[in-house]
Amino acid sequence: MSQFFYVHPDNPQGRLMKQAAAIIQQGGVIVYPTDSGYALGCHIGDKKALERICNIRNIGKDHNFTLVCRDLSELSEYTRVDNSAYRLLKSNTPGPYTFIFKGSKEVPKRLLNPKKKTIGIRVPDNAIVQALLAELQEPIMSTTLIMPGEERAEYDPEHIRDILEHQVDLIINGGHLGEHPTTVIDFSEDEVNIIRVGEGDPTPFE
Repeated sequence: MSQFFYVHPDNPQGRLMKQAAAIIQQGGVIVYPTDSGYALGCHIGDKKALERICNIRNIGKDHNFTLVCRDLSELSEYTRVDNSAYRLLKSNTPGPYTFIFKGSKEVPKRLLNPKKKTIGIRVPDNAIVQALLAELQEPIMSTTLIMPGEERAEYDPEHIRDILEHQVDLIINGGHLGEHPTTVIDFSEDEVNIIRVGEGDPTPFE
């Protein structure tokens, strides 16, 4: 049975964020809100927790995983970011973007795309996840909460509780979230490529 935290979307309760960070650090799998909907998350280095997430979503090891970071300094630890890319990111984060970069040696190999050696990176504009990241002091390994057979991300925390309370360790209720897919920008090649247009304005990257 998972824990279920009601967290204020604008002023997250510090004690709950401390408990949530401890659950992640102890190998737990959590459901948490971002600015693009609910996501599944775990500790960046925990292989068993990652396998649990893969089982919940019915995805393979070749899935494109994402590291959710607090800010650009954290992001640059895990990716190879040149100066021009850094300037673009600085002007457009936090926000509803997923950036794809070549991973640095700090990223566990099992999280990298097996062919391209890339990793997705996010700096979300959401008070709850920012408070959680501040407690953790490191990124969250993350993937959007889309259940097998579904095309849309889950947005209702009470429904998430019904379907996942026996499969995850914590569900953070940050309110109903509409589906707001991120805009995906690929920086892993010589040219910047817009992979998907979502909530984030693609204009700065064109």
